[in-house]
Amino acid sequence: MEVNPNQLSEKISDAKKGSQSAFNYLVDRFWGDVYGFQLKKTQNEYEAEDITIQTFSKAFNRIETFDDNYSFATWLIAISKNIHIDQIRKKKASIRSKTSMQDEDQVYQIADDTPGIEDKLIKEQNLEQLLFDIKQLKPHYQEVINLRFFQEKSYREIAEFLDEPMNNIKVKLLRAKKLLAAIIESRKS
Repeated sequence: MEVNPNQLSEKISDAKKGSQSAFNYLVDRFWGDVYGFQLKKTQNEYEAEDITIQTFSKAFNRIETFDDNYSFATWLIAISKNIHIDQIRKKKASIRSKTSMQDEDQVYQIADDTPGIEDKLIKEQNLEQLLFDIKQLKPHYQEVINLRFFQEKSYREIAEFLDEPMNNIKVKLLRAKKLLAAIIESRKS
């Protein structure tokens, strides 16, 4: 899809001012570029989609740092590469820690590791608090969180269920997660 450079520059400028429609335009326009790049790198649709969502999230959080002298697509790809590299590092660190933990577990075997009554109560309280936090979101954000994380529906299924474009669902879910994180953080302070 060919883009008029002036129109793109205008949309980026609007996005820097917080325009939702500009964000949607940029997601629609560049989603395929970032997703396609990551799909080639990861060879995994779920991982490519996850990194693409994180890329747009990070880009929109830092859109004011974008320099108009460079290509927006290149900027997004660079962000996407860094997220992918971070994920690889985390996986390697996780594998190392699991290996050392397995070695320790063999030395210090615990007779019974089933959750006790206290563990169950703590989990129930955490879930109850999470549900309470989710209810503070606007209803359309509650709905996408519920469909994605509690009913475990794919983006495509949510888009069909709500009769909305998939990119809108991705942006809504992104915003819902950010708002929920802010609610949780403010409660902790």
